[in-house]
Amino acid sequence: MPNAALSGDCIDFIHALQYADIPESARHAGRRLLLDTLGTAAAGSATRASRILRDHAARFHGAGEAGARLLFDGRRVAPQGAALAGAGSIDSIDAHDGHRLTKGHAGVTVLPALLAFCDELAPCSGAEFLTRLVLGYEVATRAGIALHASVADYHTSGAWNALAAAALGARALGLSRPQTAHALGIAEYYGPRSQMMRVIDHPTMLKDGSAMGALAGVSAALLAAEGFTGAPAVTVTGDATAATWRDLGRRWTIEEQYIKAYPVCRWAQPAVEAVLSLRRSHDIASQAGARVTIHSFTEAVRLTTRRPRTTDEAQYSLPFPVAAALLRGRLGVAEIDGPGLADPEVVALSEAMVLVEEPAYCARFPAERWAHAVIDLADGRRLVSEPCPARGDPETPFSDAELEEKFKGLAKPLLGERRCAALVDACRAVDGFADSGAFVDGLLAPLEAPALAAAPSEI
Repeated sequence: MPNAALSGDCIDFIHALQYADIPESARHAGRRLLLDTLGTAAAGSATRASRILRDHAARFHGAGEAGARLLFDGRRVAPQGAALAGAGSIDSIDAHDGHRLTKGHAGVTVLPALLAFCDELAPCSGAEFLTRLVLGYEVATRAGIALHASVADYHTSGAWNALAAAALGARALGLSRPQTAHALGIAEYYGPRSQMMRVIDHPTMLKDGSAMGALAGVSAALLAAEGFTGAPAVTVTGDATAATWRDLGRRWTIEEQYIKAYPVCRWAQPAVEAVLSLRRSHDIASQAGARVTIHSFTEAVRLTTRRPRTTDEAQYSLPFPVAAALLRGRLGVAEIDGPGLADPEVVALSEAMVLVEEPAYCARFPAERWAHAVIDLADGRRLVSEPCPARGDPETPFSDAELEEKFKGLAKPLLGERRCAALVDACRAVDGFADSGAFVDGLLAPLEAPALAAAPSEI
């Protein structure tokens, strides 16, 4: 029987949602997104940005009475610092989930904030762990849609996923209704209203603002618990955004998240699919002197970095990953980091690539993202791809097996075969654990730690 308290009121939803209220389709989506985010987190933990953030948290965010361990690190810091470093680590490899209408990412902050509260402050069962995860996605996604509908500028994900971190804290800490309203308001006000297109034009470790969004949201809940005020959160309570929240508990936006095939900006991925489709259907791998033209929407064409010096620049590029995919037949972390950045053939093709705004694709953004490729070969042939979307949209999801392969591709070089297998099994079964403590231990242990000794069903 539906929970009558799930009335569309965000605060009621935060505190009244029960595991039994969540349909199995949404629970399954939560388990899948948990695994996908963990794979990105493992790969991200090897980046320089992650190391800087984790060391910063260890030095300047010391734990007090209750702390939280750093994701895939194990050092104990303040919950705010753990959330900051965890979200920044995930954000440093652009392989995490997103939602088309938010034009950004929820899980990057939801998971680190969830872990920041359930490690020491509010441990929970596996069913409650998954319930909190789903709750975070529902609040974050609607907060993102509401923000984009209510302001003209395009802000980073941290501007709205901060509210999800605050919501998770409010539930975990058992805040009152007024305190929860203040937590959401503090997170909205202190969240980073950072300009997304600025970092698209000048890519750096700032990425999508989620590190500061996580810090602001976790801090908001802790401040509200102490009596700090900040209500209202106008993106939640305002008349202009009321319709966005009305279907809480009836429509499950966690099922609407996309999953990425490649560790680069989602906007570039339709173009990657377009050139790979031509590579699969034609003998073009060995053709020198090819001219490549990509037709896509305005925002994708704005990803103009052609000779990236850092992985951040490569992830916010269209021509470079497209060139790597066409020439190498693959696009993974190795192609957008380290020696891959200096591949002379890829750089040459990237610098020569032509990017064209296609009006029909511009009109369909952001609800749909499309591209097609035209390749003029040195032998005189012209190849034109079909219009391509990115893979992994809700309408064309990856199978569970494909998702697990993606996870292993990202995580196995850092975690090893045995620990990866244990985490896959644990994510499948997380809501069946009477106590999530051992599972959380497995996520927060250092990269070099062995797999836990317990059987996967007990992790």
